[in-house]
Amino acid sequence: VQLQASGGGLVQAGDSLRLSCVVSGRPASSYGMGWFRQAPGKEREFVSAIKKSSGNTYYSDFVKGRFTISRDNAKNTMYLQMNSLKPEDTGVYFCAADQWLIQSSIRIPDNYDYWGQGTLVTVSS
Repeated sequence: VQLQASGGGLVQAGDSLRLSCVVSGRPASSYGMGWFRQAPGKEREFVSAIKKSSGNTYYSDFVKGRFTISRDNAKNTMYLQMNSLKPEDTGVYFCAADQWLIQSSIRIPDNYDYWGQGTLVTVSS
């Protein structure tokens, strides 16, 4: 399974971006998926996750109400719509997938078996 993240860029505070993560090698519907981010000098942190069927979504407190995760299994693609971006949202955003993702494990990077290469989001003030 391979993941390819894209959609990052340089934006101003208050702007929006939509990240995409394309899954190849196996159907995306086989995997729960998530987004993590890593700012310079900081550890990778959980942003959002979505279960296989798209029925359940999860968000970190710092993006709740601003970011929306979704997936289109027919296109083998997961999305992260990011609105009202803040400078503290700056970082490299990684998509991840795991076949056995459960609610208690979604926020822990080590529980994901597959990772994309990351896409850089820079928000200027």
